[in-house]
Amino acid sequence: MGMFDGKTVLVTGGNRNTGLFIVKKFIEEGARVFLCGSTKESTEKGAGILASWGLKGFRAIPCNVSKSGEVKALFDVIEKEAGHLDILVNNAAHQGIGKPFVEMEPDYLMEVLGTNVRGGFQVTQQAVNRFFLKQESRGVVVFLSSNTAQRAIRNRTAYCASKGAINSMVRALALDLGPLGIRVNACAPGYIYTERWDALPEATRLRRRLNCPLRQEAKGSDIANVVAFLAGDQNSNMTGEIVTCDAGCSCQHMPEDVDR
Repeated sequence: MGMFDGKTVLVTGGNRNTGLFIVKKFIEEGARVFLCGSTKESTEKGAGILASWGLKGFRAIPCNVSKSGEVKALFDVIEKEAGHLDILVNNAAHQGIGKPFVEMEPDYLMEVLGTNVRGGFQVTQQAVNRFFLKQESRGVVVFLSSNTAQRAIRNRTAYCASKGAINSMVRALALDLGPLGIRVNACAPGYIYTERWDALPEATRLRRRLNCPLRQEAKGSDIANVVAFLAGDQNSNMTGEIVTCDAGCSCQHMPEDVDR
């Protein structure tokens, strides 16, 4: 038996990178999974990757989570096809890359916040109002945050700000929804291996790994395991927590080659 037999799960941004591994974990543990990507093309690509891994039991639906109309349409499909939702994973993210602060238009800041904060807010609100409050099993929410909410990185002001907002929203939602029987937690990764790493020079990859006491960036499966823990029934007395999974990056003052 799997950890999530009979459960229905929604993973936003489940069409690529870490999201694919989160979807894979839930399917392997017995869940029926709905996933979305921001465009039809990216969603279909993700579905193809999952199928190539031999996975079934998922439904891929395009949805830009920053757009309220598309979010409502996504939940219409879930309601029609599944009739219930047990777990929401807010994984969709705008990376906010390539816009240093001095060159950043305010509209770009709002674009990043639109996906990372507004998106998570309105997807969660739909899950709570449409499903969780109407079910005996009230449901669980897991956000994907980042260790950059606490330890900022350069030239990513919009992204860091959005992840800090997510941490605060997780705590606030835990207070508001806890008395209703709904748990809200977050996983805060650091470096995660994605396709972007393949384009980096070898020296850059090695230098980044030197920032990690464990000397290795996370795999998608590492993050998926934390998300599954936060979503699981064995974790029924935990809410409002931000669980860091970053190979020890956050526990140090400076990297080893500097701190001598």
